[in-house]
Amino acid sequence: MSLDLRSALRTRCEPLGCTGLMSSVKDNVGRGLNIALVNGVSGELIEARAFDMWAGDVNELLKFIRPLHEGTLVFVASYDDPATKMNEETRKLFSDLGSKNIKELAFRDSWVFVGAKGVQNKSPFEQHVKNSKHTNKYEGWPEALEMEGCIPRKTTAS
Repeated sequence: MSLDLRSALRTRCEPLGCTGLMSSVKDNVGRGLNIALVNGVSGELIEARAFDMWAGDVNELLKFIRPLHEGTLVFVASYDDPATKMNEETRKLFSDLGSKNIKELAFRDSWVFVGAKGVQNKSPFEQHVKNSKHTNKYEGWPEALEMEGCIPRKTTAS
């Protein structure tokens, strides 16, 4: 499965979803975490939504990722603030999906991640840049991240 995932640059550029799964045209991107759930066998989109992690309700995100089925791929791209509303349960769920950087994710960090329900190890598909006034590239904003590549599909459903 083809992968092209980008975090947003400041609030003026939207995140780019994997192979067109998410976009402003589809009205499924926004401030916070932009998440696409993909069937790990067929590669078909299950659902894509944006979760406002600044002013939104983290419980909506939890309701979205708690019931995932084994083998579901989870594509995530940050846009503006990915972490203010995150709690310990949210961070544990992303860690269980394979994130190694979720515990350090903070206000206005850039983050892209692909994980899966039932993964045994940490995902090799993750990038993270800290928001730091000393290293930010764009007037108080960290650089955007872009990840391209190929994600193997499962050959059978679990």
